[in-house]
Amino acid sequence: MKNEPAVVVLAAGAGSRYRGTRHKLSEQLGGDSVLVRTLRNAIASEMSVVLVISEALIDEAQGLVAPEDMVVVDPRSQTGWGMGDSIAAGVSIHASATGWLVLPADMPLVKPSSLRAVADALDQQPIAFAQHRGRRGHPVGFGAELFSELVMLKGDEGARRLLARYPTAAVELDDPGVLFDIDTVDDLAVAQRRIDGLPTIAR
Repeated sequence: MKNEPAVVVLAAGAGSRYRGTRHKLSEQLGGDSVLVRTLRNAIASEMSVVLVISEALIDEAQGLVAPEDMVVVDPRSQTGWGMGDSIAAGVSIHASATGWLVLPADMPLVKPSSLRAVADALDQQPIAFAQHRGRRGHPVGFGAELFSELVMLKGDEGARRLLARYPTAAVELDDPGVLFDIDTVDDLAVAQRRIDGLPTIAR
């Protein structure tokens, strides 16, 4: 692939707010698991995909992401691992990219075209993020000039402090999926209804 931004999919969280019978990323959604659906959308953007994933979920990604493009997190030995650590790890293994789009794995409704639109906006600003009807969502993109700061991130704060310090571009998109993450069993049901084209109550 040509040198361009990469999509960093974050799948190392415990999903502790979800009260289903298994990890939320393993739940079925539209014929795939939540994780697989998110990965397929990222891959369909035709950008490189980096996956930061919990060891317990590794079987979900088999055949979709090459081993050299994965960071596998073992919660037993990597205590205190947070979103900042995941972003840093994902960026580090694709250091030659011209930028990085951060996409939580529990956002399976983000369109590939939305990922491309945010990537394109990095030509204008060092940070760009998806927005729908004025509300900020994901992915959030970071330009190559922020590499040294991204790889130093740690803990649960993620990259919020970078958004506060650098100019940003809001990319308004006709894609409600950029706001929708799956935290509960009800969220999963809403996502399925959206995939099926059925009406849903505003979330």
